[in-house]
Amino acid sequence: MALSIAFDPFEPFAYAFFQRGMVVAVLAGALCGLVGVYVVLRSMSYVGHGLSHAVFGGAAMSAALGASYFLGAGVWGVVTALLIARVAGRGVIGSDAAIGVVTTASFAIGLVIQSRSRSLGRSLDAVLFGNVLGVRTTDVAVMAVLGLFVTAFVVAYRRELTFATFDREVAAISGVDVQRLDELLMVAIATTVIVSARVIGALLITAMLVLPAATLRLVVNSIRSMLIWSPLLGAACGFVGMYVSWYADVPSGAAITLVGTAVFATAYAFSDVARRRSLARLEQHAVT
Repeated sequence: MALSIAFDPFEPFAYAFFQRGMVVAVLAGALCGLVGVYVVLRSMSYVGHGLSHAVFGGAAMSAALGASYFLGAGVWGVVTALLIARVAGRGVIGSDAAIGVVTTASFAIGLVIQSRSRSLGRSLDAVLFGNVLGVRTTDVAVMAVLGLFVTAFVVAYRRELTFATFDREVAAISGVDVQRLDELLMVAIATTVIVSARVIGALLITAMLVLPAATLRLVVNSIRSMLIWSPLLGAACGFVGMYVSWYADVPSGAAITLVGTAVFATAYAFSDVARRRSLARLEQHAVT
């Protein structure tokens, strides 16, 4: 007689580490979706990529000194974000060059520290690739607080951020401190990367900064709608990705990223079909 194994959809939630990981994944997905709106609209995906590398340098330094991950990676990430904004704001070199110089140097420092201390390999691998086993209750609390600060910033400055995104010169003439706003946005992105790296992983965080907002960009026409639905989509990707990673036995960051990619691909396919139908109707109307 064949043995039948009952499927229990709530099995993973019986474990405390999975519960903590799920909370962080949902929070990280929502934050990535929110901040990612301006990352996508400003074509700043390379910024997220660079800051994720910079955070690795700070995480390596804090691990070597025995300090808190959030202290080391947080200070390092914020300083790096401000340095990039300052260098790029001078106009001598582009922001892409500033990011390339500053963040690759930070990542190289992290690699040197990792190579000199083998005992740090496992903890730093968790930063690179994500690891729900390393998420503690205190980590969840810190992430929630940091997430609230980032959310408050985006909500409070959404008008100025949108204004500066589409017309920096007019925004500056109208009294918006564009340079300060850029620095605050860079700090918000760095904070999002720091919060998300523990579950999604520094190497994959760029995808989640882009995927929810890019998906909504295909299906909605207003920034207000993007700001509402992109965090919800990011949170959903975090939830589903974490759940899938349990049964597929794959890293949580990879599963979350693949779920987000699948959603984006679906939205892209439907938007392409809708665009073709619209063009066909226009052509038919022109002929008749």
